[in-house]
Order: sequence, then C-alpha cells, then structure tokens
Amino acid sequence: MRLTLKQIADFVQGEVKGDADIVITGVSGIKEAKEGDITFLANTKYAHYLEQTQASAVITSKEITTSSRPIIRTENPSLAFAKVVSLISPPQTKQPEGIHPSAILGKDVDLGKNVAIGAYTVVEDHASIGDNTIIYAGCYIGYNSKIGKDSIIYPRVTIREAVTIGNRVVIHSGSVIGSDGFGFVTIDGLHQRIPQIGTVIIQDDVEIGANVTIDRARFEKTIIGKGTKIDNLVQIAHNVVIGENSIIVAQAGISGSTTLGKNVIIAGQAGLVGHISIGDNVVVMAQSGVSKSIPPNTKVWGYPAKEHTEAKKVNACVQRLPHLYKVVEDLKKKIQELEEQCKKK
Repeated sequence: MRLTLKQIADFVQGEVKGDADIVITGVSGIKEAKEGDITFLANTKYAHYLEQTQASAVITSKEITTSSRPIIRTENPSLAFAKVVSLISPPQTKQPEGIHPSAILGKDVDLGKNVAIGAYTVVEDHASIGDNTIIYAGCYIGYNSKIGKDSIIYPRVTIREAVTIGNRVVIHSGSVIGSDGFGFVTIDGLHQRIPQIGTVIIQDDVEIGANVTIDRARFEKTIIGKGTKIDNLVQIAHNVVIGENSIIVAQAGISGSTTLGKNVIIAGQAGLVGHISIGDNVVVMAQSGVSKSIPPNTKVWGYPAKEHTEAKKVNACVQRLPHLYKVVEDLKKKIQELEEQCKKK
C-alpha cells in the first residue's frame, strides 16, 4: 500500500513535522529501515537513531521537536506504529474460510455465524464456537468446551474438555488449555494420581502465546482474567487465578492455587510457589523466585524475591565479597603478626 505521510498522520492522529507529501510504501525497524519505509522511535534515549536511520519518516513521541527527516509526533509512538503496520502491511497468513472437509465435528456441536475451521481439526460433542471465530488446522476442541466470538485459535492448539474461552481471545500454536493439574499423593512409595475434575476459564480479550500450558483445577476453576497477555512457554498450574490486565512473560512458572491481582507483571523466568497471593500492580522482575505473598504496588527481585531496592543492596554486597574476603585475609595476617610480637615481649 502507498500512503502519504499526511494520510498516515491523520490515521494515527499525529502531527507531521517536515514534508507531509512523501510517499510511504513499507514499515520496518529503525535500524533496518530503507528509503520508502516508516519506522518509530519510542524512547528518547535512542534519539541518535533519527539521524542514522535510512527511513523516509519516523513516528516519534511529543518530546521530539526537530529532526533532519520528516516525523509524525504522537502521544504513543509504539501504539501508533502498530496501527500503521496493520494498515500498510496486513498479515500474510491465509485464514481458513468455512468448514474444511477434513474437519471432524462431533454430535450437537453449536457453531455461530461465519465460523471457520481448518483442516484436520477435531471438535468433540456438545462443543460450541461463537460468531466469527477462526480455528486453524490441526486443533482439538474437547467435549463440552465453549469458545466465544471473534477469537483466533492458531494451529495445533489443544483445548481440553469443559473449558470456557471468552470473546476476542487469541491462542497461539502449540498451547494446551485444560491439561490435568500436577496432582499426586505418595502411598507406600508410589505416586498415585489425584483426579483433576475442575476446569479452566479464559476471560475476554486474553492473548496466550505459543506452547503455553494452563492446567485445569483440581476442583473449581483455573482463571485467566480479562485482558491478560501471556508470552510463550509459560506454565500456569491448577487452581491459579490471574487478575485482569496482567502480563506474564516467557518461561515464567506459577504453582498451584496461587492468586494474582490485577495489572500484575511477572517477568521472564520468574517462578512462584503455590498457595500465595500477589497483590494488584505488583512487578516480579526477571528470574525472581517468589516464596511468599507480596502486598499490592510492590516491585520484587531476586531469589528469594525481596523488595527490589533491598535486593539491589544485597546484590551489591554480594558483588563485594571477593574484596571483603581479601580484607579479612589481610586482617588475619596482621592479627597473627601482632600476636607473635606480643609473645616475644
């Protein structure tokens, strides 16, 4: 698609500085961009890239006032650029249309209007799929499961029995929703399985990355709150409850029966033990090990996780251990010398 800079600015409600009539034909990152591309700069500490990029124009924040090349000043450059990407470079994936002849539908399946189901997908008895939902090839929708309207289920997603998926939910390839929780009891040295008879509820506007596993509850529900976004390779155990608009980053693991509040951020490779509560607006920094409940509006880091300013002090002390060890060794030598001098007297 070919658009003038003014047309793009009008689309994102931004302000043009420079030649508004230049034609934009593509989108790219600021380092990779070439002539004809538009790119973006969200953080002013990288403002030097404005002079280095080969892009024909840059979407910036309001903080940028001048540039040697045309810019569009916006309140949120990242969001504006995302809109431009969708406008100029629409997705290349061909979406399924209608019901593929190789799809297998069970008894009493309830399909809404304009539902699309790809090749070799299996939809079990009594499942329901809402209007305009797209299910790609090779998926499995279990018995009595429900998927809402306008959702997208990418290839090879498994949604087990009696799971509820809300409206406008996106689930990426390889994820498994509603697998059995990890429940065993040891009797006479043998691990006996505890039946997991609960369910999973994914509320509206949730996005789940690739190869995510969300276990069904032992009883009751595992719940992913409205608007929550989950990155790839995340493990969410049985009976976990995640509040609205939270973010769970790649390789994080949340143990059973832990509850997260609203707007929580769990950064990459963080691990949470079971049966604890994480308050609203908590940030768990990367690779942290959370072993106890955290009050609202707190940022934690480390293993075991501590309030991040305290954790930084502890880490600073640890970094000085080689120096402190040398100081102690020097003091030991001086004490020995003093003791020997005292004995001679």
